[in-house]
Amino acid sequence: MVFQGKTLRILVACFLTWTVLGWSTGIWAQEPPVEGTPEVDEEAEAPGQVDVQPIAQDEQIDERLTRILQATEWFVAPEVEVRDGVVFLDGSTFSADHRQWAGDLARNTQDVVAVVNRLEVNPRWEWDFSPALAEMRALWLGAIQAIPLFLFGVVVLALSWWLMRLAAQLLHYLLRDKLGSPLLSTIAARVLAVPVFLLGLYFVLQVAGLTRLALTVLGGTGIVGIVIGFAFRDIAENFLASVLLSVRKPFRSKDLIEVAGYTGIVQQMNTRSTILMTFDGNHIQIPNSTVFKNTIVNYTANPNRRSEFGVGIGYDASIVQAQALIAQVLDEHPAVLETPESLVLVDELGAATVNLRVYFWYDATLYAPIKIKSSLIRLTKRALEEAGISMPDEAREVVFPRGVPLIQPVQERPPQPQFEELKRPNGPRPAAASSEPLSSTAEGNLFSEEQEIHQQAARFRPPEEGADLLVEP
Repeated sequence: MVFQGKTLRILVACFLTWTVLGWSTGIWAQEPPVEGTPEVDEEAEAPGQVDVQPIAQDEQIDERLTRILQATEWFVAPEVEVRDGVVFLDGSTFSADHRQWAGDLARNTQDVVAVVNRLEVNPRWEWDFSPALAEMRALWLGAIQAIPLFLFGVVVLALSWWLMRLAAQLLHYLLRDKLGSPLLSTIAARVLAVPVFLLGLYFVLQVAGLTRLALTVLGGTGIVGIVIGFAFRDIAENFLASVLLSVRKPFRSKDLIEVAGYTGIVQQMNTRSTILMTFDGNHIQIPNSTVFKNTIVNYTANPNRRSEFGVGIGYDASIVQAQALIAQVLDEHPAVLETPESLVLVDELGAATVNLRVYFWYDATLYAPIKIKSSLIRLTKRALEEAGISMPDEAREVVFPRGVPLIQPVQERPPQPQFEELKRPNGPRPAAASSEPLSSTAEGNLFSEEQEIHQQAARFRPPEEGADLLVEP
C-alpha cells in the first residue's frame, strides 16, 4: 500500500509539472483555426510597402487604410481601427482572396505592429443583381461615349451611298450605248460603283478601330456572294438567264413567240420572268431559266408564215382538175402571197377519198392564220362543189368492188386540163368566178389580232411590276 501511494504521488507531480511547462511555453495559448475560413491563393501577391510618414500615428494609419479599402470597392462597410500600432479590420467581402489581400495590406503598412483580420467572407447571393447593374452602367457609359463616332459613321456612310448612286447613274449613261442592253449597262454600272461604298465602309471601320473587321469585310465580299448564290440558286439562275437573254436577244417586245408549250405576245421581261399575253387574253409568266433552256419559236422574226389544210375528193374525180381549181382559189385570195409559191399536192389514197394537201403562205403581221385557213377551206369547198367534184365522207362511203349494174347514157368527159394550165398567171389575179365572199360575217375580217392584243395589254396592268429589260436604251 505504501508503494502504491508513492506511485500515485509521483504521477500527480509529473502531470502538474507538464501542465505548468505547457502554460509557460505557450503551447496551450495557440488559437485553433477559424472554421469556414477559405484557403488563400498562394499566387496572390501582397502590395508593396505603404509609406505614410517616417513615424506614423494611429489616426494616419486608420485613415490611409480606410481610403484604400473603400477605393477597391471589394468590401462591404469596411472599418479600420488602430490602437498602439495594432490594426483591427472589420466588415465583409465576397472573396477569400480579397480578405487575405486586406490583411497583407495592413501588415505592410508603415509602423503596423500586428493585424487582427476580422473580415467576414460572405459569398454572393444567387439573386444578386449588382453585377448586372454594374454591366448596364458600363454599357450606358460606353454608348454615350460612342455617340460622336456613331454620328460620324452615319454621315460617312450616307455620303458614300450617295456617291455610289451618282457614280452608277453616270456609268449607266456612259455604257448604255456601248453595251446595247439596259440590263447589262445597269449591272456593269452597279458593279463598278460598289467599290465607292465599300471604301467609305472601310474608312468608318478604320476610324472605329476595327481594322481586322474592315479587312474581313473587304476580303469576304466574294465569299458572301458565293454563299448567297447557293442559298438563292433559283433566283440567281433566273437573273443570269435574264442577262444572257438580254445579250442574245432571241425575241423583242411585241414579238409573237412559242416557248415551253405557250404561245403569246411578249409583253415584258424582268430579272425573274418573261411575261406573255396569249390570244385568249391571259398573262403567262415563264421563269427566265425555263425560257433560256427551252426551244423558242419566234413567229415575228420572219413575217411570212406557211399554213396548210387537207381536202378529200372522190376516186371518180379528176385530180388534175381539183388541183387547178384549188390553185385558182389560192391565186384569187388577197391574203395568200405569190412568193413563196403555193402548192396543191396529193397526200395519200384514203379508204374512200384521194386526200390532197394544200400549202400556202401569208403575212402573219397582217392576217390571222386561223381566219385565212377558214376562208380558204370555205372557198375551196364551194369551188369543188360548183365543178361537180365529189367530196365523199369516209365514215359512210360504201364501195362495191364489182360495181353496180346501172344503165346510164354515155356522156363525153370534159377534156382535162394539161399541166401547163396549172401555172399561175404573172399578171393581176382574176376576179372570183363565184359570188362567195372572201370572209364571212362569222369569220370577221382576215386581219391579224395582234393589234387588238396590244391594245388590251395597254389597258390592263402587268401581273408583275418591274423594269422591262427589252426596252431599247
